[in-house]
Amino acid sequence: MNRLENKIIIVTGGSGLIGQKIVQQIKADGGICINAEINVKDDLENGMIQCDITSENSITNTIEKIISKYGRIDGLVNNAYPRTKDWGKKFEDIPVESWKQNVDMQMNSVFIFCQQVLKIMKEQKSGSIVNISSVYGTVGPDFTVYDGTEMTMPAAYSAIKGGVVNFSRYLASYFGPFGIRVNCVSPGGIFDNQQQQFVSNYEKKVPMRRMGLPTDIAAPVSFLLSDEAAYITGQNLMVDGGWTSI
Repeated sequence: MNRLENKIIIVTGGSGLIGQKIVQQIKADGGICINAEINVKDDLENGMIQCDITSENSITNTIEKIISKYGRIDGLVNNAYPRTKDWGKKFEDIPVESWKQNVDMQMNSVFIFCQQVLKIMKEQKSGSIVNISSVYGTVGPDFTVYDGTEMTMPAAYSAIKGGVVNFSRYLASYFGPFGIRVNCVSPGGIFDNQQQQFVSNYEKKVPMRRMGLPTDIAAPVSFLLSDEAAYITGQNLMVDGGWTSI
């Protein structure tokens, strides 16, 4: 299927767990995918560009290079997930500066990337953005899935992902008249070799009785980027095995 044939699409954090599969899916669907990733060297011929999404200058330079080569941007997936070294502390122990830094790195980078790409899409009168949120941007966490482990759900994650969902709705409303679509994909728990107790707890709760896989997320992202989703905007697609249905 070539639903994304020759579309120029940026994926931030395309070397990560979910990002890799999104990049692969876009390419499989005929798109020209650029992995905007801090841990790669510039190699646009092979779809890679070094980008620090926490730096406005780096984002600007990334977009300028892509426009210089391709002349347009058809899609953007805000997938990158930078975080501080103390990410994962329990609520009572989160330093205020850490909270501020994580909100800045994650929420504000989505704003900056969207703002700059949307200027181009507005001129084109076309484009699609998919922001990666989370079920925990829509519902509160079930802390029982962490019973018997040292794991928890970071408080900043809920605030950031919830912000991404409603920010996406704002952008969809604002830029809809220009033929631009903005949607979210909200994954449920994705298997990443977590502690067995956590996996067991999680799978007992989710209706489909398994954790998600990166491939489960990639296909819906590709669909929302494509013209097959031409009348879908401002939506938050829950890809969660039924987690939010109960």
